[in-house]
Amino acid sequence: MRSIRNYFRRAFTPITIMLIPHSNTKSIRLKIPSIGIVVSIILWIIGSVYVFSIAINSFEYKRMSEKLNYYTTQFLELKTTISALKRAEYEFRTLFSLNDREKILESIDNTDSGSIDMEWIRNEIKTTMENIGEIKDYLSQQRDLYFSTPKGWPVAGRLTSSYGRREHPKSRRRDFHSGVDIAAGPGTPVTVTADGIVSFSGWAGGNGNLVVVEHGHGYSTFYAHNKKVNVKVGQEVRRGDIISFIGSTGNSTGPHVHYEIWKEGKSLNPYKFIKGRS
Repeated sequence: MRSIRNYFRRAFTPITIMLIPHSNTKSIRLKIPSIGIVVSIILWIIGSVYVFSIAINSFEYKRMSEKLNYYTTQFLELKTTISALKRAEYEFRTLFSLNDREKILESIDNTDSGSIDMEWIRNEIKTTMENIGEIKDYLSQQRDLYFSTPKGWPVAGRLTSSYGRREHPKSRRRDFHSGVDIAAGPGTPVTVTADGIVSFSGWAGGNGNLVVVEHGHGYSTFYAHNKKVNVKVGQEVRRGDIISFIGSTGNSTGPHVHYEIWKEGKSLNPYKFIKGRS
């Protein structure tokens, strides 16, 4: 008990601190218990450490924020580019599904160092994006060519007369048949086999009611002997649109459509296009 009392007595023994101003004013004396000095020093050390730790945390937070903002900016830039590349990839897949022959090779040799090499990625994407315009132009041309090329049957029916030399069903003389005849029931819809613009629609003598469609890329298609036409000159049509109905008008021996394909002034065998072997 005596030692504890001695300890408290020493702890609370006053210490005089004298403050002497440089002016002529009297000096100031402060009496502070010994324990107060010790507590003040401890609090000052704790406060200094706390302030120092806050400064370090603030610096680290700022550095991490700057790094995060940098990578966020980089990935936002890459997101737009990658979306464009995905669209180009989809267009390539569509093109390849048409069996067009085109060799496109991308060779990338990169060693994975375990971290993101943003500069390398940017350079690789920049190189690819420089060709995207040319790629899209090529794809657009191939798409136009695909939809301008006649494909499939103009009517659901049976082939009664093929392309080439044959015996005319009326005159019985051998002549050159520049198309194919497809028989079907009267009034059966006739559909256009490629995108294009109607250049003729109406009566054409021995061809009866005739529809002619210009498709671009040198292609034209003819649909003759219709009972009724369903389009006008200048009308834009898409593959599969109904342009007329089966009939037996003009020089015809029965309900059918006489179907011809021409390219750059030369008739072609429609059967190859009907069967997809163009």
